[in-house]
Amino acid sequence: MADLMDTEKTRASVWFEDLRDQIVAAFEALEDNQTMGPTADLPAGRFERTVTSRTSDDSTDAGGGVMSVMRGGRVFEKVGVNTSTVYGTLGEPAQRAMAARGVPGMDSDPRFWASGISLVAHMQNPHAPAVHMNTRMFWTPHAWWFGGGSDLNPCIEYADDTAHFHAVQQQHLDPHGTDHYPKLKAWADEYFYIPHRNRARGVGGIFMDDYNTGDWDADFALTQDIGRAFLPAYVPLVERRRDTAWTDADKDTQLVHRGLYAEYNLVYDRGTKFGLTTGHDANAVLMSLPPMAKWV
Repeated sequence: MADLMDTEKTRASVWFEDLRDQIVAAFEALEDNQTMGPTADLPAGRFERTVTSRTSDDSTDAGGGVMSVMRGGRVFEKVGVNTSTVYGTLGEPAQRAMAARGVPGMDSDPRFWASGISLVAHMQNPHAPAVHMNTRMFWTPHAWWFGGGSDLNPCIEYADDTAHFHAVQQQHLDPHGTDHYPKLKAWADEYFYIPHRNRARGVGGIFMDDYNTGDWDADFALTQDIGRAFLPAYVPLVERRRDTAWTDADKDTQLVHRGLYAEYNLVYDRGTKFGLTTGHDANAVLMSLPPMAKWV
């Protein structure tokens, strides 16, 4: 698919894959270093990688990605770190959704290209917080933009964990302008809100979408720092909580909160809807769902 911005597209997709490799290595190191607690006798978890692809009757639609999933580890009950690069022509439902968001040209040239990384981690220990992160670039012949962020989803909240997570996000955003963190925090608070439950999904983080200042390099640099913030924001929280003793009641609280997480992802999440409507591998799109959940 030879179009404008080929160099920029390649830079973005390579970056997302490099970030995936950094996170996979860090998470497997957490598994190796888990030597205490009720799950210490389990084998250290390892990611299994599966190539994914889009399904389409149109030969011009193509692309796919790699689904990296770890299940049943010492620290992570289930974690996925997926990357994908897809392109083709948007179907009518996706065209209407894009046009409603103000994306120009959907009626005349609905071609698209998209690349990104998406991560969701569900933990063995109820005291260790679940987390979500993604960054992405989207292109059409008439527009391009970046999106993504990170948000923390503990079932048992600790104020110092929340403070650390947000402080690291701010440290990485402030060099791009001190107005970025409060704006992206407010965006996350709005985006990750569950209207039918009248509550937030977790304790927030940062989020942006349709982000285009007209300076591709500056916007890509911001997107990279959102990705770079993830490991220092999250890994210390896992190290702090992974050996905490838990009760049956704690595990029950975790399962109920996972039900809340599943509701949000299936009903509201824009990435889930886009992936399913554009024909991407359903298992990769629904990787975010927890292995076990409960509703009261």
